[in-house]
Formats: sequence, C-alpha cells, structure tokens
Amino acid sequence: MANLITLSRFPLLFLYLALMYYGGETALLWNVLIIILIFYLDTLDGWVARKRDETSLIGSVFDIATDRTLEYVLWVVYAHLGLIPVLVPIIVLIRGTSVDAVRSIGMKKGVSAFEQIQSPVNRFLVRSRFMRGLYGTVKAAAAALLTLSYALLSMGSEWSSLSYQIALVFTWISVFVCVIRGVPVLIEGIKSITLESTQSI
Repeated sequence: MANLITLSRFPLLFLYLALMYYGGETALLWNVLIIILIFYLDTLDGWVARKRDETSLIGSVFDIATDRTLEYVLWVVYAHLGLIPVLVPIIVLIRGTSVDAVRSIGMKKGVSAFEQIQSPVNRFLVRSRFMRGLYGTVKAAAAALLTLSYALLSMGSEWSSLSYQIALVFTWISVFVCVIRGVPVLIEGIKSITLESTQSI
C-alpha cells in the first residue's frame, strides 16, 4: 500500500508539469493544491508503511528514489521557467548524487540508508523526524509559493512580487537544510569506506 501511494505521486507530477507549462490562470492556481498534495503523499506513504509494518529495504530505496526524482525534476523546471537561479538545482543534484553513491555501498550489504549513520549528532541531522519533517516542509513551502507566484504573475497580480520573495527565502532555506543533511552521510560514508580499505590491506 505504501509503495502504491509513493507511485501515485508520478501521475500527479506529470499533471502538475503539464499545467505549469500549458495551463491557464485558473489551472495554475489549482496547481498550488496539486503540488501540496504531492508533498503530502510523501508524508502519508511513510506513515502508512509504519502503521502497516510495511517498512523494508526495497521500500526505503523506492521512497528515496521517488523523492530524488521529484525533487530534481521540480528544481530543474523552476530554473527553466526562470523562477529560481540555476545554482539551486546544481547544488541539489551534486548533493543528491554524491550522497546516493555513498549510500549505495551500505545498501549492497543490506543496510538501509538511515541505518548507515552512527554518530548521534549526524543521526539527528539525517534521520530524525524533526529534520526530515523540516526539510519536507520547507521544500513543500518553496514549491507551493513558487507555483503561486507563477500563477499570480500570469494574472498580473500585485501580490506576485511579495509571494515570489517569500518563495525564494524558502528555496534557499531548503537548499541549506538539504546540504547540512547530506554532509554527515558523506563524512561517515567516506570514513567507513576508508576503514574497510585499510582493514582489507
């Protein structure tokens, strides 16, 4: 069930993208609700997985892959539409691919992404409900506000400038949180790889 909820985010993403590029004023306003729903389903799939005891390594990998895909697509599209600097998707892509490369080593041994973190401080930054919730919230807020700004701009609304400035604030907060949650994974992952290499010599 949790994986089906995760999968359902893709059709919604395609609808969202179609409306962003080809929708009229009303459709763009509806798009604000669609992007909020997409992010809400990310929270819901985790809750369902825990409630139904459906947590697994495969489910964890699938969820992370889906999150990454949606995140990359959205930031690239926002940059393409001129809503954010191209530096944003560049930072997020570098962080994401680097972290996933390091995590893949642990996953080959059957260790899920969040279980690979050992330090208490790093565990808080990477896997705590608070930090995961914070990251999801600021990303959702940035996406919703960027969508709203785009809709208001198409309508010639005087509120578009204010909503856009707030959207940029949430965008950069989200980039900051993204980076500080990724650094511990890289540090511990590289340390683990170095230790294993030393032991095998």
